[in-house]
Amino acid sequence: MTALGKKELLHLIEDGIIKIEPFDKDQIGPGSIDLRLGNKFRTFKKVHNIFYVKNDVDHREITQLIEVNQGDYFLIMPGELVHGITLERIELPNWLSGRIEGRSRLARIGLLTHLSSGYVHPGTKGKIVLEIVNVSPIPLALYPGIKICQLVIEKVEGGEAYRGRFHEQESP
Repeated sequence: MTALGKKELLHLIEDGIIKIEPFDKDQIGPGSIDLRLGNKFRTFKKVHNIFYVKNDVDHREITQLIEVNQGDYFLIMPGELVHGITLERIELPNWLSGRIEGRSRLARIGLLTHLSSGYVHPGTKGKIVLEIVNVSPIPLALYPGIKICQLVIEKVEGGEAYRGRFHEQESP
């Protein structure tokens, strides 16, 4: 797979092949697209029962959705994992895929922006859920709208559109 550079990314966005909403040209770097943090978070409920992990696992059974108001922040405690979501809605054609990469400025303060599921399938439509973890020893206040991650776009040979369980997601 080949990662696309700034000129190619801008060309594909301007031609409507890659769709990003909302979008600003300043989000494009030399080889990636900056994505911002949305205002919805999914946190784990405090339970004392065993949760049995099977193929049909549904994260909604043990989590709750929290929405942060404009100007407010979401507090993530040390060792806590939460699901966040990008502000941007992304649409990729069947021949492009993406990888979510963290930002070094956030990693340096102990904030990981995707724990394990950083692959964005060809044909994806929707917002991208982020598995955010605070590995620092202090609580961190996350403000919606900050540049939380980077999306690296790659060409796929023989790709088919993703139509799985999380297609067209709008909430974590």
